[in-house]
Amino acid sequence: MFKGFYQLTSGMLSQGRRLDVVSHNMTNISTAGYKAERYTDSTFEEVMISRVGNKDKTQTQEIGQETFILAPSRLYTDYEQGAPEETTLPLDFCIQGEGFFAISRDGEIGYTRSGAFTLDDEGYLCLAGQGRVLDNQGQEIGLPTDDLYVDKFGGLYSNTNRNYFATLGVYAFPDNQELEQNDRGLYVGQGAALSEDYTILHGFVERSNVNMVQEMVAMMTTQRALQSAAQITQIYDQVITRATTELGRLG
Repeated sequence: MFKGFYQLTSGMLSQGRRLDVVSHNMTNISTAGYKAERYTDSTFEEVMISRVGNKDKTQTQEIGQETFILAPSRLYTDYEQGAPEETTLPLDFCIQGEGFFAISRDGEIGYTRSGAFTLDDEGYLCLAGQGRVLDNQGQEIGLPTDDLYVDKFGGLYSNTNRNYFATLGVYAFPDNQELEQNDRGLYVGQGAALSEDYTILHGFVERSNVNMVQEMVAMMTTQRALQSAAQITQIYDQVITRATTELGRLG
């Protein structure tokens, strides 16, 4: 009888986590370069099958019939390309294709798709609040001016005399799903190498790839599922209380 509480509680916890992810996506819909997160879960039976290695369905092994308890499966990031948005700002850049900008602060390097840069007090190209932008040699980029000519590979030149300054570093990874986010919201991982499949748009930033309609539908669906589970839990509690009371009277 009490198994229903485990089933309902697991459903409420799962829907609560899903709602947190949806809320985070909606909050960052206007954040340049933001990549939407996705939450998935699985039934308890699926988790158990994976853990005991019973993936070959020709040699099945019965491990029980309880399949309604939900367990977290994974939280993954959708790295689909966001649409370019023109800003005409001289230090805005958008990557079209594979790769990330490299940002350095205090010796630590993180990666981002946001190209909304500025110049710090010392004249270095930086991502506000995050750190300085690195070039394709892994060096910080110092610029004497923001009046730039930028080629399609991110080469930075003076717009007046075409003096060369540096080339934006665009780095790619073997598997983006292996990346993790640090406490500053930048991606970190192993195996970064210069990307060979990209172009740079000057005066543009990449919009987030969050689909507002999709997130609104997900939010409403999740809220209804969460409310339903909470209401059924209350009913289930009343039924058990009633049953316990009646059994006590019979005793």
